[in-house]
Amino acid sequence: MDVNHVVLIGRLTRDAEYKVLPSGQGVCNFSVAVNRRKKSGDQWVDEANYFDVVLWGKQADSINRYLVQGKQVGVDGELRQDRWQQDGQNRSKVVISANNVQLLGGGTGGNGSAGGGAPSFGGGTPGENGGQGQSYGAANSAPFGEGGGTPDRNFTDDIPF
Repeated sequence: MDVNHVVLIGRLTRDAEYKVLPSGQGVCNFSVAVNRRKKSGDQWVDEANYFDVVLWGKQADSINRYLVQGKQVGVDGELRQDRWQQDGQNRSKVVISANNVQLLGGGTGGNGSAGGGAPSFGGGTPGENGGQGQSYGAANSAPFGEGGGTPDRNFTDDIPF
């Protein structure tokens, strides 16, 4: 049995690019920087690694406007190898096909969530689950604060979840 599973937490390096394909399906592309600490002589230094991510379907439709440069996200997905020819040369690139994207606190991407409760958007690629449906993680069991309770009826934010 083969396994292809990737989990990353990092920050967006640029605003997400969203488009609707001729089939009507939405696709959202973004890049995540993940720091890795390594020892250089007697010092520990951060080394940034950059990963391209693609998110399909209704989840891409819902979350794309919140994916702005600097926003911290968690990505759960799998590696995919894109292959093409350019100027007669075979080219390839490895991207992460997201199954689940979690908005996390911090960054310039808007309001962070200090204790969980950040929305989780399921993903997938066309043909697997059609990129349909949303999944909410266990952190969302009390969406109106840690103790649950009732929502503020005067809440005017336009977040779709």
